[in-house]
Amino acid sequence: MRYSGEHIDDAVFLLKELVKIPSYTFQEEAIADFLEKYLTEAEEKYACNYKIRRIKNNLLLYGDDYSQKKETLLFCAHIDTVKESGEYTFAPFCGTVAEGRVLGLGSNDDKGSVTAAIFAFLYYIRYCNKKNINVILALCAEEERGGENGISLLLEKFPEFGLKASYAIICEPTGLEAAIAERGLLVVDATATGISGHAARNEGVNAIYIALDDIAKLRSYKFGKVSPVTGEVKLSVTQINAGTVHNVIPDKCTYTIDIRPTEMYNNPEIMELLGNELKSSLRARNLKNKSSATPSGHILVKWAESAHVGKVVSPTTSDWVKIDFPAMKIGPGKSERSHKADEFITVEELEKGIETYTDIIDYINDREK
Repeated sequence: MRYSGEHIDDAVFLLKELVKIPSYTFQEEAIADFLEKYLTEAEEKYACNYKIRRIKNNLLLYGDDYSQKKETLLFCAHIDTVKESGEYTFAPFCGTVAEGRVLGLGSNDDKGSVTAAIFAFLYYIRYCNKKNINVILALCAEEERGGENGISLLLEKFPEFGLKASYAIICEPTGLEAAIAERGLLVVDATATGISGHAARNEGVNAIYIALDDIAKLRSYKFGKVSPVTGEVKLSVTQINAGTVHNVIPDKCTYTIDIRPTEMYNNPEIMELLGNELKSSLRARNLKNKSSATPSGHILVKWAESAHVGKVVSPTTSDWVKIDFPAMKIGPGKSERSHKADEFITVEELEKGIETYTDIIDYINDREK
């Protein structure tokens, strides 16, 4: 049975309410409280039966008839947001609809996908009479800052509830194109060390100059191996800091390197390569955020091909980096709207997002007979 769009008004209402609730990373308690109450009441409203598990500020939903003998499709969406830009021309938490757009911080990233995933899950519970697969919905905290009390914590709890995921949809704004790969993330804090001295006497060794020499190398540095799927490793210096007063040669200069790895290098290899090139000392914040790719020929890829959906490589990272089973990233809205002022998602995009997620469920449910 195909989704018929009968609950789009309810979906728009939910999205508006979600946008009105501030949910910065590490401050998701209020939105988790709201969703827990909403989803508890939705059982009766939509005549559904499912279990809701609250793990810190994460919510986990699955059917009462979950079976360990079946394949399990996991939908993973995050409820946290970044801080709003100071350039908003309307209230960031307005949650209003204007000209077919739901406006506000998080509407596009990622509360539109959260809403679409919720209504796809409700569709599965209510309308899929013959359930050949399980569907789990994970609404996760701390995604925007890579916290450990998000999807990682939920996956650790799966065995406690007798759950296991076979493959996942990472619900993020992709313009409803299928991201079959995404780059990893490696953030490196670099420290150039010199010798302090009096600027008037030109004493000491200026740490800023050491850093600038290293940054010049980084600007032109090329990694040798190029991925046929994700291309070249991307590298940018994004922050720099040095000095305390104008007349002292600084003995420390710190800067930050943002690196987007591909599957051609693991993060320790990248650290070793750069360490051999630079005078600055390097410290990785996290070595776990690997590059990800959907296996060729996987059922998720087959769905994308059957639905004539474009296949792309995502330039951004997501909770995909934290799972070790096959996945694909897809969702309503546009990635380029994320983390910018005047964020929005269209009602049409939201409706098509629900339709896409339910189509994925139907396709896999039919194939797993």
